[in-house]
Amino acid sequence: MQLAYFHVAADVPQGAEPDAAVVIDILRATTTIAWALNNGAEAVETFADLDQLRHSAAQWPESSRLMLGERGGQRIEGFDLGNSPVAVVPEQVAGKRLFMSTTNGTRSLQRVRGVQRLFTLALPNRRAVADHLLMDPPEQLWIVGSGWEGAYSLEDSLAAGALADLLLDAAANEASVVNDELTAALALWQQWKHDPEACLRQASHGQRLIGLGDHDADFRCCAELDRLSVVPVQVKPGVLCAS
Repeated sequence: MQLAYFHVAADVPQGAEPDAAVVIDILRATTTIAWALNNGAEAVETFADLDQLRHSAAQWPESSRLMLGERGGQRIEGFDLGNSPVAVVPEQVAGKRLFMSTTNGTRSLQRVRGVQRLFTLALPNRRAVADHLLMDPPEQLWIVGSGWEGAYSLEDSLAAGALADLLLDAAANEASVVNDELTAALALWQQWKHDPEACLRQASHGQRLIGLGDHDADFRCCAELDRLSVVPVQVKPGVLCAS
């Protein structure tokens, strides 16, 4: 299993496709996706384009859909929810399809949506995703961060290192790191693994959220390690369901 990490969607190689890909957006899209599916959402359908989201949502019964949207860290006007993992509680999302678009994470999902095996990762479901991958190890695994508007993000690299650390530990003779980006992410994880929330708060996007208001509950939720057993899996382009 050859492991590579790409900081943002634009870094993903053109004209190549791995056996599997894992998309990360720790603050907060992939954490929200994991918690929504854990709490009974029927599926999360992701969009980079808001007009496409609105069109698709309109085809779904109003009583069984929710629109989740965020730009610049804040909920999009007219949407049911923003992008907070603590807001997707069972009484809100159970049995519903969530139509979701965010500043960064849904762009990365769109970039690799053609990969045959596509998953999303958050710190709360890190071990579940690792175990799922180890049951049928891919020859090539791309870990794709989301960053912030095309730029590097500390928290996504932290999570990439956290996942790779588990995979390398469990499959030491079969797994290898093939790019410097992942080597750096592993070093970042070693530095912060005893206090991932501190890393999330120090990151530039963490500082941005702090500037927008009280997001303490989001930080705690996004930093909580190995809490969930849910693995979000793409079942058709753009549609994630629980596995």
